[in-house]
Amino acid sequence: MSSPILKPGYRKGQPPANKGKTFPAEVLTPGEVRAMLAECSETSSYGIRHKALITLLYRTGLRLGEALALELKDADLPTGSVTVLHGKGDRRRTVGIDPGAVRVVEAWIERRRLIGIAESAPLFCTLRGAPMMPSLVRTMLPRLARRAGIAKRVHPHGLRHTHAYELMMEGVPMGIIQNQLGHVSLATTNTYLAHIAPKEVIEAIGKRAWSP
Repeated sequence: MSSPILKPGYRKGQPPANKGKTFPAEVLTPGEVRAMLAECSETSSYGIRHKALITLLYRTGLRLGEALALELKDADLPTGSVTVLHGKGDRRRTVGIDPGAVRVVEAWIERRRLIGIAESAPLFCTLRGAPMMPSLVRTMLPRLARRAGIAKRVHPHGLRHTHAYELMMEGVPMGIIQNQLGHVSLATTNTYLAHIAPKEVIEAIGKRAWSP
């Protein structure tokens, strides 16, 4: 029997190098997100879909699985809301989405209508109306980031981190952030945000006067 072919960096009997490894949260700047979105084609259906999905993840803080499970009826864009029917722990919640993000998602909804995707297909689907695989998104984001010249590790949950960080720095009440992220308790949200970036530390040090 021939020996199995091992991928580079693997050793027989050992798990992949990154298996079980956790990575630190890396928050993107607004400029970095815009640069990545600019790499999405504005004319191709793939580009319009990718831009809409990235925008939704960034501007709502949804988990990737929550976003890919959305149906057309779950996005009430005229009122600026998106309903997650089966979030973490199978909990239902409604999140807000800003007008700028609504326009980007609407562009994808119009495109999918024009190319004949059935309304019964998931909101974010293949061009044939099939569910999108999470692996496709996890591959697409780093590719766009490299093209945009972003050195950070870019992944779906990083967009959730970025959303939470921006809300915190804008002074949005903690209870609203908790509801938007779908956390069970406020303590979870506090821990989550402290892990991303301690607002009090940033603000305190930023007030120190110094000039070179």
